[in-house]
Formats: sequence, C-alpha cells, structure tokens
Amino acid sequence: MMFFHFLIGFVDVWVAGRLGKDVQASMGIMTQALFFFLIVAIALANGSVAAISQSYGAGLMLRVRRYIGLGLEIGAVLGVVFLAAGLLLKDVLLGLLQIPEDILPVAEYLLSVFLYILPGYYLLIICNAFFRAQHKVMIPLYSMMIVTVANTFGDLAFGLGWWGFPAFGYKGLAWTTFGAVLCGVLFNLFILYRQGFLQRKSFAPWRWVKRAFPYLFKVAWPAGLMQVVWHSAYLVLFAITAALPVGSVVALAGMSAGLRVESLLFLPGVAFNFTASILVGNHLGRGDVQGAKRIGYQVLLVALVSVGLLTMILWQVIEPVAGFIAPDPEVSSEAVNYLRFNMAAIPFLLVAMILGGALTGAGATLYQMFGMGAASWLVRIPLAYLLGHLVIGAATGIWMAMFISMVIQAGIMFYLYQYKDWSKFAQRKSKSTAQQPIS
Repeated sequence: MMFFHFLIGFVDVWVAGRLGKDVQASMGIMTQALFFFLIVAIALANGSVAAISQSYGAGLMLRVRRYIGLGLEIGAVLGVVFLAAGLLLKDVLLGLLQIPEDILPVAEYLLSVFLYILPGYYLLIICNAFFRAQHKVMIPLYSMMIVTVANTFGDLAFGLGWWGFPAFGYKGLAWTTFGAVLCGVLFNLFILYRQGFLQRKSFAPWRWVKRAFPYLFKVAWPAGLMQVVWHSAYLVLFAITAALPVGSVVALAGMSAGLRVESLLFLPGVAFNFTASILVGNHLGRGDVQGAKRIGYQVLLVALVSVGLLTMILWQVIEPVAGFIAPDPEVSSEAVNYLRFNMAAIPFLLVAMILGGALTGAGATLYQMFGMGAASWLVRIPLAYLLGHLVIGAATGIWMAMFISMVIQAGIMFYLYQYKDWSKFAQRKSKSTAQQPIS
C-alpha cells in the first residue's frame, strides 16, 4: 500500500519536473500544505486504529462496528469544515509560506484545488484505518492501487498531454489528484456497504456516543496536535528554505524532488508504523502487556533490516535517480545533496516512526506528540535557521539540521517506549481486565 503511495507522489513530482522547476517547487510546497489540512483526519484515523484494534483483539465486534460508524460521521463533518476554513484562510497561508513571487500563481491554483479534495481525502484516510485495524489489509491496498492508476493516467494524459489528450499542465495535475482520491473513496464506501458497516446499527445512539467518544478524543487530540507540530515544522522548514538569500527556488525544487525519492524509504517505515499500531493494540486488547511491548521491538528489528538494505541499494544509484525525477541539473544536484543527509538519517527515523506507531496502538499518542514535537520545534527549526542562514548560508545547513534532529528524535522515542508505562492509555474490556503496567 505504501509503495503505491510512493508511486503517486513520484509520478506527481516527475511530471511536475517536466513542466518546469517552478511547477516542481510549487507542487512540493502545496503537497505539504495539503498534508497540514489532513492533520485532523490522520488524528481521527489514529484514534480509530487504537479503539478498533483493541476492541477487535478483545472480541467486541459491536464496539468495532459502532466506532466505524462514529468515525465516518466525524470524518465527513470535519472534511467539510476544513474545506470552508481553508478557503477562508488561503491567502494567509500563502503569505506565511514566503512563496517566491514568480511561482505564486501556480502555488495558489494548486492549493485551491487541493482544498476541494479535503472531504474525500478525510474519508479515504479514515476508511483505510478502519480496515487495517481489523487486519483487512488487502482492502486499503486495493484502494491505493485504484488511486495510483487513476493518478498516473491523469498526470500523463492531462498534465503532459500523452495519448492525444489535452495538456492542461499543472492544472491537469491538480484535478487529477481530485479525481483519483474520489475513486478511492467510492471504492472504500462500497466495500463498507458490502460488509454491512453502513447499516443503521453501525451508527450508535447518543448515549453510546457520549461514553465512547471520550476515549477516541483522548487518543486523537494528542495525535492531531502531533501532526500539527510535525507538519507545521515542515511548512516552516519550507519557509526557511524559501527565504534563503540565494538559490531559494532551486533549493525548494531540490527538496521537493528529494522528498519523493526519500519517500521510497520513508513509506515502508509508515507501513511498519501501521503494523506496530495494529499488533500492539491487539495484544493490549487481549490483556498481554509484555507481548505488546515485545512485538513493537520485533517490528522495529524487521524494519531496520529490510529498509536498511533498501537504503544501501538506493544509495548506489542516488544520482541517476535524482536526475530522472528532476531533469534540471541544478535541481538534481540539490536533490542529491538533500538525500545524502536524509538517507543517512533513515535508521534513526525508523526508530521514531515504529516506536511511535506502537505507542499509537496503545493510545499513548501523548508520548508520541511530546517526542516528535520536541525534536521538530526545539531542535530542527532553530538549527535549520542557524545553519542555513547564519552559519553556512545555503540549503546544506538546513539538510544538516534535519539529520541532527532525527538522531535526537530517535533517542527520545526509545526512552519513552522503553521506560514509560504506556499501557495505562489502553481501553479496558471491563473493570476485571485491568492490565499490569509495563516494566
């Protein structure tokens, strides 16, 4: 599933690079801005994974059904709310991002279309979380395959004008994303209907919602705040890069291209993050606290070995890969510069991601928020400005700050996972199933 996520972003940036470095830079910034608006959806998905995986592990299928119904209701409402808020605050966001004047029209158009995607994207993310939490992992895989095929066809056909279709350039890329997400959402809703989750009994009475919502909220708000902290830090990092005294557009385009290549390593980490969340949640639902802690480390070990080998292989072909996704020589060179620092940080990133996923499965998103937030705002941002603007005076200083912050972030997350009692955040099946704390 995460490989298809990679293909979506890779094709977007590859096509954008063929349309010019201004489009490639704008696509990178606006994609990050879209993720910022998806924060609440990701938070709700994290809360749903914790609640549903623990309920599923405990065999409470009615609770599973009702959490799915509640998640759909909240997701649909919030998608519309953030669409409206985004349209009202669009100009403010564009100003905060310090976007260079020569790429502002492209960035503004991309942001406008991306905002209309929000309701559908909310449901896509949340529905995929529902299926994963029940071990139905093939369904979100098929969903992302559909999105990938639709996105790839649309980018090539309506972005570049292949196969005789009209070439709309960056406008074609934007509306292709809209159509691809819509295809994935319709597929997910159809499967939920076929499996009986869209029936009236999935939508619980108010008295149940009043009792169930507090746990969902307890898990979701730190996860949401963590996403705010994480993605706002990335947006500030883009702004720091955009404000470089020289070569800002090249640096932005190089960062955008580098992020897409890096995602080939980052997204498998996300897959292991999801796996850790589900398995830890299931173990805690059964009352097996020590098994939950052990399975988190087992997932981490597999991730370090498999993604580590992939990183070593990719390192050997880093320059031709960067040149393929960014044909402009200056952009390609900066993408390689970005990747050298960030690929070296992959082992540290994996530690933070997988142990963070395990904490999510336990409902301990408060710990995850603290670990990620401290590394992002107390280390990465001030260090990026210091090294990028005052010491080195180039994008290399920003990439160096990213590496250092990932090392510190890994240390914080390991400490929280190993030494803190995160099992206390899990649901209890009943008062008689209280679990022993993690030692």
